[in-house]
Amino acid sequence: MIRQVRGKVLSVGPLSAVIEVAGFGVEVRMSAPEALTEGSETSLATHLALKQDGLELYGFADAEDRDFFELILTVSGVGPKTALSVLRRAPRAALEGAIGKRDLEYLTKVVGLGKKSAEKMLVELADKVGPRSHDNADGEVFDTLVALGYTEREARKALQAIPETVAGKDARLKAALSSGQ
Repeated sequence: MIRQVRGKVLSVGPLSAVIEVAGFGVEVRMSAPEALTEGSETSLATHLALKQDGLELYGFADAEDRDFFELILTVSGVGPKTALSVLRRAPRAALEGAIGKRDLEYLTKVVGLGKKSAEKMLVELADKVGPRSHDNADGEVFDTLVALGYTEREARKALQAIPETVAGKDARLKAALSSGQ
């Protein structure tokens, strides 16, 4: 099992990056490849998935994100692509909080999961994640953005662009509105 890669970033695409490791260009699928800069050195926590048609390597900024990705994989019917898609749509801390508080609305509206998938995730993961602090600021910001004329997709994208350090509903709304420009 490959648990970490370190090397020079050769290229960055919308869904993955190519990292030079011991002379090889290794494609690593990521939730946020845009955080990497071509030509820079990086170290990624990784998960290796064995598929019928080959191997896929998934990369994360830290081991906590990788561990949460692997936790999502334990949900029946959820594969690596779906788990990565979930992590693309919301920060890990917010997802853990929503799951810990069994916040179905957050998972369906903000993350964009279908109701059945979100319910299954809550049932199978809530006890594993445990209660976490989670306010409903992003849910309210999402609703406000939609009321202002954003499509649900645009609202999700604006929420993703908010730095995790921004706290509070008003500050998060202001950051979301400024990210759309």
